[in-house]
Amino acid sequence: MVLAIDVGNTRIKGAVFENDNTLGFFVFPKEKIQKEIENILKKYPSVKHLIVASVGKADKDLFLNFKNVLDLWFISHEDFFPFTNNYATPKTLGIDRMVLAAGATLKFPRQNRLIIDAGTCVTYDFVDQNDVYHGGAISPGLRLRYESLHNFTEKLPLLTVDNPKHFIGDSTAEAIHSGIVNGLVYEINGFVDEYLSKFPNFIIILTGGDANFLAMRLKNTIFANSNFLLESLNQIFQYKIGK
Repeated sequence: MVLAIDVGNTRIKGAVFENDNTLGFFVFPKEKIQKEIENILKKYPSVKHLIVASVGKADKDLFLNFKNVLDLWFISHEDFFPFTNNYATPKTLGIDRMVLAAGATLKFPRQNRLIIDAGTCVTYDFVDQNDVYHGGAISPGLRLRYESLHNFTEKLPLLTVDNPKHFIGDSTAEAIHSGIVNGLVYEINGFVDEYLSKFPNFIIILTGGDANFLAMRLKNTIFANSNFLLESLNQIFQYKIGK
């Protein structure tokens, strides 16, 4: 069995896999890493491998504590990925984006793929049907947009993510919800339309913490899976041992 861990900007997500089967998902704060992993290992004593992808700040030593009982693998830029990386600055490409690109390459062979990760930031990553990674775009996620309006203005309130009642906001709160939520939806639809106009044989993968919230609002047919990064970590592990 494999325990995959995704250290994000705001929280930690984990999943236990047996081959391609998902046995359980977990979400917990960073300060509880060690205790939560101990609990997972008690529940799944057959776990032998721990795979970690990190974009957030987490003490590596907390994972190293499990090195004596688990085969530990930190995903890095030096690992072999199943795509050719044409990014102009490959060392600056986030590990999370590389993992998602790898997962899309392995799960959807011989297709043009656009992976949209809607979390703290929204990232767009394009891998063509010849398994060449080209790059994409980065923009603020929903939470950052709400916080920015509050932090960089004098009087706008800090709101939590909510469905706009109408595209015309009839109050300050509704205007903020409409501007942020509809604005991001228009952005995503715009990017998708641009890619679809240029590339055939296309699949769109939407993932991240806000994937389910956004999926029903997008006009294009997408493959929505909020846990695609964890599943991609397992795919990479299977790819590695297959090699």
